Amino acid sequence: MDNAVYWFEQTAAELPDNDAWLTVGEAARLCMLRFPKRRADWRLGRWTAKRAVAAILRLPSLGAVEIRSATSGAPEAFVAGGAAPVTISLSHRADVAVCAVAGPGVALGCDIELVEPRCDLFAADYFTTKEQAFVEGAPAADRLRLLTLLWSAKESVLKALGEGLRLDTRCVSTVPSGFAVPGGSTWRPLVACYCGREFRGWWRLMDDLVRTVVAVPSHGPPETLR
Repeated sequence: MDNAVYWFEQTAAELPDNDAWLTVGEAARLCMLRFPKRRADWRLGRWTAKRAVAAILRLPSLGAVEIRSATSGAPEAFVAGGAAPVTISLSHRADVAVCAVAGPGVALGCDIELVEPRCDLFAADYFTTKEQAFVEGAPAADRLRLLTLLWSAKESVLKALGEGLRLDTRCVSTVPSGFAVPGGSTWRPLVACYCGREFRGWWRLMDDLVRTVVAVPSHGPPETLR
């Protein structure tokens, strides 16, 4: 693979009704999930990831692709039982799943979040003092979107670190660019820091859904897989 990061999205409406595309191991994992919402999200995430990996590696079908969970919980791609030469990150929200794909060894994280009301203590509980001031200084009409963007960026960084929400979100500080520009398909840059380590990434807002992705080494805007 080249040094690019690739982006792939799917909706619940695009998900097959049957499970013939799952491997034996994936089907066994699905059977262990009790709650319908969890099962639906898991199926959509696996479908999206398998399609992304198959597209990147130019595989003719999904049959040989399996998405497993590492001990950290992060998704890993396998092809014909062996580790695939890719790094992936997954997220899903509001019946939409996204998968970011990069080459092996890349620290990669992606996230998708719905812009929705947050409790009054949300920023104080999860954001740095600088981030709280950034939100408070924004126009009132923009604050929910900004809160969602900052939260999503933190999630992406924590995934890239392989830690997820096991770490205090306040250990990650982030600064997005271009927030005053209306939402759309254009990716805009963001910079996040964790203990002096810098993560550069991208964000965009469409249909009340914020998408973020970060990677080390840094990269240009994600390239859409079709």
